[in-house]
Amino acid sequence: MHVGLILKTERLKNEILYKALQERILVLDGAMGTMLQRHKFSEEDFRGTRFADYASDVKGNNDLLSITQPAAIADVHAQYFAAGADIVETNTFSGTTIAMADYDMEFLVDELNYESARIARKVADEFTEREPHKPRFVAGAIGPTNKTASMSPDVNDPGFRAITFEELRKAYKQQAAGLVKGGVDILLVETVFDTLNAKAALFAIEELKEELNLDIPVMVSGTITDASGRTLSGQTAEAFMISIEHIELLSIGFNCALGAKQLTPYLETVSGKSVYGISAYPNAGLPNAFGEYDETPEQMASQIREYLEKSLVNIIGGCCGTTPEHIAAIAVIAAEFKPRRIPFLQKLVNG
Repeated sequence: MHVGLILKTERLKNEILYKALQERILVLDGAMGTMLQRHKFSEEDFRGTRFADYASDVKGNNDLLSITQPAAIADVHAQYFAAGADIVETNTFSGTTIAMADYDMEFLVDELNYESARIARKVADEFTEREPHKPRFVAGAIGPTNKTASMSPDVNDPGFRAITFEELRKAYKQQAAGLVKGGVDILLVETVFDTLNAKAALFAIEELKEELNLDIPVMVSGTITDASGRTLSGQTAEAFMISIEHIELLSIGFNCALGAKQLTPYLETVSGKSVYGISAYPNAGLPNAFGEYDETPEQMASQIREYLEKSLVNIIGGCCGTTPEHIAAIAVIAAEFKPRRIPFLQKLVNG
């Protein structure tokens, strides 16, 4: 495709997204892992025929299912769109060479991200075609990796780091490139527990955008790990926001770790101070003694109503333990409210 046509297509896609954000609160999907667990996939299912004789165990590598069980991934996306989601995330939470090293599958990263994005893109386009008045979008999920650049994993050697900024930058850039090639509308740096990791991802994305002459919106979602109100690397919600707001973002927000009720004060902090959109996709409550989530769709939606009454968010969805039923309940309530004003977006649209 000619470069000029690509840029024109990108601008049009962005304009549709920006228009939707100004018109309504957008609904993000729920948990991918929770839905895949319902299939009870075996080691053989994860392997498929292609990896039947692979030397390492691969069960638990959910990203691999985009290659070995693509119909299951497409079905999850379709269920969330049918429930009312405007945006689905690609099945790429662990789609970096760093995370894939756990399964000796670093060589698959390009394919995993491309195929995951392609699957989500196809389902999104099918729903948009059926309902042109409600365009569907795809966010390329970029997880935090299983290593941290800010903290030592060795209590006896606080100066040690398991990963460098440069290693993270390289890995994130490779992942982002695969997601872009597969056709995502947004890049979502999510579940950020270490802001230095997120900075590496954002730096890599800016590099990629410059190299490809690409204008793709970026969302960032951090994780408040416990009642201390801080990320794992020690930042408060406001400090987290300040440390990344120099980058042009579509939204900033929080996901995972906490339920909707526990997340409220942190959303209040950033919503009142950020010029960008605000996103939130909490867990279905706090986990029980068995690590399971018991909060019903109705309970979760009633708590999220407070976000909407206070005009705290622009994008709302669910994380661990949430299902299409949760998203459907949230979508019904979200439709009752007008979106929070986004100063940066208004300035961008108005030129």
